[in-house]
Amino acid sequence: MPSKGRSSGTPKRTSADATPHYHGHRERLRQRLLDAGDDAVSDYEMLELILFRAIPRKDVKPIAKDLIAAFGSFAEAIAAPPQRLREVSGIKDAAIAELKIVHAAARRLARGAVKGRTVLSSWSNVLDYCRTAQAFADKEQFRILFLDKRNALIADEVQGTGTVDHTPVYPREVVKRALELSATAIVLVHNHPGGDPTPSRADIEMTKVIMDVAKPLGIAVHDHIIVGKDGHASLKGLKLI
Repeated sequence: MPSKGRSSGTPKRTSADATPHYHGHRERLRQRLLDAGDDAVSDYEMLELILFRAIPRKDVKPIAKDLIAAFGSFAEAIAAPPQRLREVSGIKDAAIAELKIVHAAARRLARGAVKGRTVLSSWSNVLDYCRTAQAFADKEQFRILFLDKRNALIADEVQGTGTVDHTPVYPREVVKRALELSATAIVLVHNHPGGDPTPSRADIEMTKVIMDVAKPLGIAVHDHIIVGKDGHASLKGLKLI
């Protein structure tokens, strides 16, 4: 029989002992974001904050760092296709949904900065929106910004999605859609998934064909913007159109 005052067996765990070590880290990280803003939080830590809701009972720091290793940055991680995200250990549907919610929110915020406003007077916002919308897509997307007579954005549509280096574009369909929307000007946008936004000869020739079809119908082509993770290029700025 054990003597009085001596414990026997394994010491009883307290509720504090049972709390996973990462719980304190989560609260500290949330508080740092609230107190100091997003500049005080690194890319992988921002991913941690997103993953907290989807993965409540696991340390997500290694998963967040794996996402950065796989995709290169926060922006590329949230924009990555679901099938690519699933290749990262620990990423399931709930985590993918949280990442895609953040990506969709970023796109809506960027679109809100240009929707209904005079595009030519808020060109930096237009470029930000175009990059947010598709700079990190894994396939080429051809997008058109349709403008009214005040050059305000009235519609923004993806006209086609292609392969990693090509999207079919039909000039007459582009102009037909502009007429349907009563647009008097358009801005063409597409992405280069490889990263380098330098326009190709095909990009320049396609733009000139669209301009030739649009001009007789009173529709101006203000620019053709090419975006990629390495930056953007403007055909008008480069004096190519």
